[in-house]
Amino acid sequence: MRIIITGGAGFIGSAVCRHFVADLDYDVVVLDKLTYAGNAASLASVASSPRFFFERHDICDRDAVDAIFAKYQPDAVVHLAAESHVDRSISGSDVFVQTNVFGTFTLLDAARRYLAQGGKGKAADFRFVHVSTDEVYGSLGDDGRFTESTSYDPSSPYSATKAASDHLAKAWYRTYGLPTIVSNCSNNYGPYHFPEKLIPLIILNALDRRMLPVYGDGSNIRDWLFVEDHARALGMILTKGRPGETYNIGGRNERKNIEVVRQICSWMDRLCPVNASYGDLITFVADRPGHDQRYAIDATKLETELGWRAHETFETGIEKTVRWYLENSDWWMPLRQKVYSGERLGLVKT
Repeated sequence: MRIIITGGAGFIGSAVCRHFVADLDYDVVVLDKLTYAGNAASLASVASSPRFFFERHDICDRDAVDAIFAKYQPDAVVHLAAESHVDRSISGSDVFVQTNVFGTFTLLDAARRYLAQGGKGKAADFRFVHVSTDEVYGSLGDDGRFTESTSYDPSSPYSATKAASDHLAKAWYRTYGLPTIVSNCSNNYGPYHFPEKLIPLIILNALDRRMLPVYGDGSNIRDWLFVEDHARALGMILTKGRPGETYNIGGRNERKNIEVVRQICSWMDRLCPVNASYGDLITFVADRPGHDQRYAIDATKLETELGWRAHETFETGIEKTVRWYLENSDWWMPLRQKVYSGERLGLVKT
């Protein structure tokens, strides 16, 4: 198979590329603009493979997208390119609307025209996997989990734009017959994660003996999914998933934010001990506007229909993640020094 992976230089996208090339022997065409969160170094392990191709373009550039479809004649698209950080969407929502909504439209319509013009394979064999988030569902109370039939109720500009793009993907299936599949995942973590997100931010701030910021009282709950488990799930959805369907992907690892931070501190105390516990650096800060209280994914459909299971518990995954950051400063140090140094994001502009 030859697959276009949009956002393939990003955190989740690079894990998918590594899995598809190294484990599944697929041809992979990365389409990535290389914004601040895209990093070609995350693809170093597969970049020299004859199965790997890279195209640096914006998914909103219709001419470039059409040319890539014509050049590579793909069997599938796995669409991960997106602006994804909630805090950044609060202070600058315009790029989220442009990339997440208009960019998704551009890809969907390019794929539709590619098939209509006799592109490689028939529509029945082609797949367009649109990768989304559990944040489109809004916030849960103390009980229950998100299922594929949960109503959408996005809270942030980020989740609103992802909800819009989900609806576009489903509409292109129902209206035009484009064989789209939508996946909604819980919070990912693991190696190669850009350091603005909670887990890498806490690890790197701890290394610098800086404040470890926790929003509100730290009681917000997220369901954590190791990124390599997510990559395997997308491989299964691509080959076994049914067009027109939605599949939720979750690790069944619900943790309060404060619990996540404390567990990181515990591993840091063990692996990189200093005179005082890293937990002493935990500082509660003003909460994020519109901060959803709890997310939890019911992945039963994916588990029963496609046979997927998460390999990592949060305990095994967080240990691997902390160890990776301690051993790979050559990857993250340039980002901390030149791109994002750990400052607070998501403050409302007036």
